[in-house]
Amino acid sequence: MNQRLRAACATAAAFGAAVAGLSLPATAHAAVTCAPPVWKAQFYANTSFSGTPKHTACDTAINENYGTGDPAGVTLPRDNFGVRWTVTRDFGSGGPFAFSAEVRDGIRVYLDGVRKVDVWKNVSTTQKKTVNLTVPRGKHTLRVDFAAWTGEANVKFAYTPRTSADVDKVAPLAPLGATAAYSASTLRATVTWSRSPEMDLAGYRVYRRAKGSSTYTRLNSTPVTTTSYTNTPAATGAVYFYEVRAVDKAGRESVGTTDMPVTTADRTATAAPTGLTAKVGPGSVTLGWSPVGGATTYRVFRSQSAAGPFTRVGGDLTDAAYRDTTADIHRRWYYRVSALDAAGNESAQSAAADTGEPDTTPPAQVTGLTADGTTAGNVLRWTANADDTHQYEVWAAPAGQSDPDGPETVLGDSYTDARAEAGVAFQYEVRAVDVYGNVAPAATAGPVTRPAPAQFAPPTALTATPSDFSTRLGWTRADFALGHHVYRRSTPTGAWTRLTTSVTKSAEFRDETAPTGVSYYYVTHVNDEGQESAPSAEVTVDRIAPAWHLATLAPQVKLSAPYTECTANDCGPHGGRDIPLTVTMRPNASEEGTVGGYTWHIRGPEETGYQNVTGADSAVTWTPPLNGYYTLEVWSRGAYGSRGLSTTLTFKVG
Repeated sequence: MNQRLRAACATAAAFGAAVAGLSLPATAHAAVTCAPPVWKAQFYANTSFSGTPKHTACDTAINENYGTGDPAGVTLPRDNFGVRWTVTRDFGSGGPFAFSAEVRDGIRVYLDGVRKVDVWKNVSTTQKKTVNLTVPRGKHTLRVDFAAWTGEANVKFAYTPRTSADVDKVAPLAPLGATAAYSASTLRATVTWSRSPEMDLAGYRVYRRAKGSSTYTRLNSTPVTTTSYTNTPAATGAVYFYEVRAVDKAGRESVGTTDMPVTTADRTATAAPTGLTAKVGPGSVTLGWSPVGGATTYRVFRSQSAAGPFTRVGGDLTDAAYRDTTADIHRRWYYRVSALDAAGNESAQSAAADTGEPDTTPPAQVTGLTADGTTAGNVLRWTANADDTHQYEVWAAPAGQSDPDGPETVLGDSYTDARAEAGVAFQYEVRAVDVYGNVAPAATAGPVTRPAPAQFAPPTALTATPSDFSTRLGWTRADFALGHHVYRRSTPTGAWTRLTTSVTKSAEFRDETAPTGVSYYYVTHVNDEGQESAPSAEVTVDRIAPAWHLATLAPQVKLSAPYTECTANDCGPHGGRDIPLTVTMRPNASEEGTVGGYTWHIRGPEETGYQNVTGADSAVTWTPPLNGYYTLEVWSRGAYGSRGLSTTLTFKVG
């Protein structure tokens, strides 16, 4: 017996009795408690272990050599005495163990009351025996009975796990009590857990995965033998999950603990913006760049030198664009942009973009300038410049005079001077201007005279109604004997184009070439001599699609797996009742921009009725209520709702 432990137990028992004021023997077995895996040893003055033990103590191991005497610290017969050791402990996952005994005289070992080792006879030499067995998982009680009959006595017993990989096929149990905590100040995650009861434990492995991923990464190449682990994940604001697994000496690994999430602090900025451009415009510089993933705002910096320093201009921007109205466009400027995320982390600045050296060369002189007088005003047309022209200045004045109130600014290549006085000859100049304000030499036209309108009244109550095939114009005529001319333009001040090639007597007109976007219309009365009235009041139409001269073509239709369209050679059943079917619909390849939606209908064992869906690229989901054959028909619809041609598919559900 371990003499120091025996002495400690006896001293503790004596001290407890003295405190209580009682004179109890230090060997009172009821007062001794031994914490597992320490053995509780009970000494008997017989080999049948009957009666009250003469002494009780705690032993860390069973390894005694009594010689020819009785155990130290207790009065027993020199022969025919017995010692019983017991321990109840957690064996974890259990597995293969070796029970090894060396004894003179007898030993019996019990596991949960079942005898596993039996060497029970009076001998004169030490006997050895090892029994290999499997211990179930969980808590079990070991009992060792030793008998010393005559002569010399010694006993040794040990139970050890068998750890070779070809023998130990039992994985350890997962660690218990695992927790994970994150410190935003140190940017570290600390994982802790309770010590495993496994007797063949080699250590622990800690794993981590990112939220949204099913793949774990092992963090420690060598198993840790403590019950905590510290890790520093990337400080990106992301969520990580940790788990701990026990590993035994056979290399077998337990299942993981429950996932333990931590949310990291966000200390990581986004990537720097790319694609920065700087374009000079009239009185300003327009910047644009590629949006940055994860960015919530942007900052713009400006310098007069490529090397800096760069000074911030403007506030925090939510769009990937900025118009700098404080820059002098007649100087060269350099710009950089940074991105900020939701946590306020700012990226590095982008590569610089610059405006280039200021332009001092004017655009080319305008060519192809013509001027025609109409009752709506004098109409100017010219050939658009192909250089860096940004806009045009139109100067107008009666012949021989100068423009009293300055030029009109025109962005297109035509202009209608609705303020020109009828019957007065006007002279015009058109100058091209670039963004730096450089002005080209003037191109001139005229004199031209706006004709006075005929003395009959213009049409009234002009209306315009868009449809898929045209924009329908209607009006109230002032004189049924007169015909009509219809005019259209696409900018508020541009030249008017007459749509009627000949005089129309009807009080309506269908513009079958109407474009997408805003169009302006007016109508005049016309007599047999070709004289026009004053223009009617204008009407404006904003079309969502151009007029289309034919019905929309049959759409492209697809069925989602497992459903397939029947063919001449195959119409087998696919899917089944209660298995959803998704139908995707797209326009015919030649009709991009003219289809506004679809009408669809399914008939078969049960029908859906006619249903509408909006959008050129659309999808609908329908669940078959019954097995059988079904027919799907889908019609394309124009942007204004007209039904076009259809696509029909047959499929079988079953």
